[in-house]
Amino acid sequence: MHAEKTRNMMWTFIFLSVLSLNICQAAAQGNSTQKYYFKLKIDKNAIGNVTKLLRPFVNDTNFSIEDLKMTTECTENSDSVKCSCKLNHRWSDDVCWSHKMCCGDSECTFPTNSSQMCVSVRSVAVSGYLTLGQNYSDCLRDNTTEKYKECNDKLLMKMKEVYSTIRGFDTLKITRYRIGSVIAEFEMNTADGVNSKDLINKAQELSKRLPATFHLETAGNYSCTYTQEQPNVTIIHKDTGFLDVSLLPKISTSTDPPFVRCETINSVVTVTAKCEISKSSEPYVVTWIGNAIPQDPPDKSEETIVYKAVQIMTCNPPPVKPVELQCKFRNRCSQTRSGDIKIYFIKVGEKFCAAEGDWYDTKAGFTAELKCKNSAGVRLRKCSEAGGWEEEDSRCVLVELERTLQQAKIVNTGLGFKEENAADVLSSLENATNNTENIDTYANVNISVHVLSTLHQRLDEINNNSSIDHLLESSSNLLDRSLNKSWTSPPRDINLTLADTYLSSLERLIKIANTTDISRKPNVEVVTCVNKTECENSVFNVNVSLKNWESGVVKTTGFKQLESYLPHDWEMKPNSIVMSTTTNGSTDKVNITINFPLITPRPRHVRLECVSWNNTARKWSSDGCKWAGADDEGRCTCTHLSSFAILLSRYPMNITGETEMTYVGLSVSIISLTISLLIELVVWSDVVKTNTLHLRHTAHVNISVCLLVGNCCFLASSKPRDLSHIWCKTLTVLKHFSYLSMFFWMLCLSATLLHQTLYLFHQVSRTKYLRFSMIVGYGCPLLIVFVTFLTNNSGGESSYYHKDTCWLVYVGLMSGSIFTFVIPVGIIVFVNIFSMLVVIMKLLHHQENMDKSREKEKAAAKTILRTVVLLTPVFGVTWIFGLAVLIVDLTSGPIAYLVNYVFIFMNGFQGLFILLTTCLGDRTTREALLKRFRKKAPASTSDSSVKLDFKVKK
Repeated sequence: MHAEKTRNMMWTFIFLSVLSLNICQAAAQGNSTQKYYFKLKIDKNAIGNVTKLLRPFVNDTNFSIEDLKMTTECTENSDSVKCSCKLNHRWSDDVCWSHKMCCGDSECTFPTNSSQMCVSVRSVAVSGYLTLGQNYSDCLRDNTTEKYKECNDKLLMKMKEVYSTIRGFDTLKITRYRIGSVIAEFEMNTADGVNSKDLINKAQELSKRLPATFHLETAGNYSCTYTQEQPNVTIIHKDTGFLDVSLLPKISTSTDPPFVRCETINSVVTVTAKCEISKSSEPYVVTWIGNAIPQDPPDKSEETIVYKAVQIMTCNPPPVKPVELQCKFRNRCSQTRSGDIKIYFIKVGEKFCAAEGDWYDTKAGFTAELKCKNSAGVRLRKCSEAGGWEEEDSRCVLVELERTLQQAKIVNTGLGFKEENAADVLSSLENATNNTENIDTYANVNISVHVLSTLHQRLDEINNNSSIDHLLESSSNLLDRSLNKSWTSPPRDINLTLADTYLSSLERLIKIANTTDISRKPNVEVVTCVNKTECENSVFNVNVSLKNWESGVVKTTGFKQLESYLPHDWEMKPNSIVMSTTTNGSTDKVNITINFPLITPRPRHVRLECVSWNNTARKWSSDGCKWAGADDEGRCTCTHLSSFAILLSRYPMNITGETEMTYVGLSVSIISLTISLLIELVVWSDVVKTNTLHLRHTAHVNISVCLLVGNCCFLASSKPRDLSHIWCKTLTVLKHFSYLSMFFWMLCLSATLLHQTLYLFHQVSRTKYLRFSMIVGYGCPLLIVFVTFLTNNSGGESSYYHKDTCWLVYVGLMSGSIFTFVIPVGIIVFVNIFSMLVVIMKLLHHQENMDKSREKEKAAAKTILRTVVLLTPVFGVTWIFGLAVLIVDLTSGPIAYLVNYVFIFMNGFQGLFILLTTCLGDRTTREALLKRFRKKAPASTSDSSVKLDFKVKK
């Protein structure tokens, strides 16, 4: 009841608060109750007996007044009304929110036409929602349609039939409908305390009529907080009250000018010290400690209050240390908070950075700070020790993001429900990040990630579907490619990476989000697997398999671009997106298999490493993860759940001792080939007495020359990284031609041998043989190399040759320029083996009466046969291992190293094999060489004898 009193008038206005019974709000069994408010104008003397005077006016058998109370007492002035609450009453929430000084039971002043009144301190507000079936689907239609109105009225009527029977029932309204079947949110108010048992009984009764399930929350003045649950009904009781809070301010201090410059030793300077706080209704008492003179009144704006004090100082003598001031704020509760201020001097002759644009004079070694214009945050610029300006460090952020962060910090402590507050924060974050051009700075990305980090520390669950969508949308926005520079350009004084905070925060938020749907955003995807023994999820083509899973919800999340922002060792680089898997179930005995699509193809001999993110060490770790190997490059198997990725080594694997073995072998080979050629030069005239021998030694010389050139090129390209592209390509062409020519000269050797064996009486002239051998030995290889070079992107890198090896390219089976070497070599080896077999069979079945004149030819044929028999396996097996080196990857394990070692040994010592088999191992060549040495030795002795005899005769 609201009564207005005045000293000058003998009448008053009365607001009656009437609790009545037997009001039939609907066709419900039992008495309905309703609260009514009346405004009456009565004589002042009647106030004490107003309740008795009013009862006789109620004359209705269906309507009776049970309780009549005075709630508010007011005094009327000429232009206002001053009101106060009666005992056990307070100002309503609406009054408190609209008039900040009118909270609790304090006296308040309103305009004369105001009808504000107090409410009982025992009034209870009940809010909640009920989940309905599809019979009420029309309630989801537009609220202007007839079907919506019919559905809404029908539901409201059924609810009032039950709830109006609660003692003190006041109002009931449905606030909104939302999807999740059909969910109706409602609010109900009671005039007096409500029994929780009555709430449960009424809710259960209503759940049977509709049917529906209920979730209720009550707000009132209780001495405890507890939860009651019954089938289909959950009631959470929360104690609320109004507190007269006396705040302490957040103080921002500064000086004008920030640095006091003494231009001369006799200068007198004036400095204004400032203490700035946010605008507040708290009547702070501000005192200054120091010699500063306070300036009244403070400067007030719409958002801030600035308190000032002036300090006057001289530069003779200059202060030895900064001058210190302090502003102290004291609130009504005598609590204090202080702001410290230091005034720095730039002495005469001291280095400093002169004012430049917005930047003021700044002492050397200090950092100037300016507030951002039209945005939150500050701009920083350091003055170096030498007195020069460094680059500006802007930490300006969008005002919307700053407000969002502040909301996130109080999401679980401020007014309203935590889930609704979180929904507002996430919606604001999405709106702020939708336009990535507006947040394309490190500071904006940083504060956005800080919002996520703050939420993950304060939330236990996220049940609102729209909140989950806002979370994923804003998280995806932050990973947009246009923000790449913002992620990777932190200020120098910040060591922690944003990506680490982003990943750990979002992983936690997704884990507590109540979602079972597939959510796909441009840069973030979430797939959920619920209560399955075998989970198969896929995000951004990353396939995840979790087998022998007991129970729980498994969530797999994929993040694009994030792999580039997370820190990693310099020797490794990310080669897949980041994929996270979390669960609310047990993580014991987990076995997860992940198939990653690689960002870039893995080069041969380059190691991949399966890793998971270690939140404690803030780095990638290979513990608990295993790579499947070169046969299944993108597969990882791990024994725990975390965030996973694949790292690619920047350098290929090394073979221990490879360089040393190559240098030694090729050096021995080159020396051996040189010796072999010198021997041929010395014994040439003695060993080429027949056409067959001429054939054999001509081929031997050309084979040695080709192998010598090839080995020299091989040695020159032993360190491919030190060579330019043009030199690497040139050496590849020379090696390709030289090694092919070596095999084609062997083909000439075996072809001629086969001809001599099959056609004993058919002699081929040396001229024709040389012409044939030159065409086959050099013409065919030249043609093959020329065509290969042209058809492989004109000798292009990774097409004709590989820069890492300076040799031909192997792509796959029958694919790559290497097969223009392997196929001809394979054919030649086959022909040589065939020729060997034919010649051996012919020699075993030769005629016994063979002409003696053919004995030398036969011996020469045997020599050639021995050469072919020895060199064909040596050269053939060597290059079989050479092909195996190209096929087998070093990541395959020990077998790959064995193949490489065998090839290095055989390839390096081919020249030595030639020297041993074709020169020193050939009797004819040895005899001719010894004959040469014997001829020289007697000649020297004879000359000496002649000279000696001549001397004696004299």
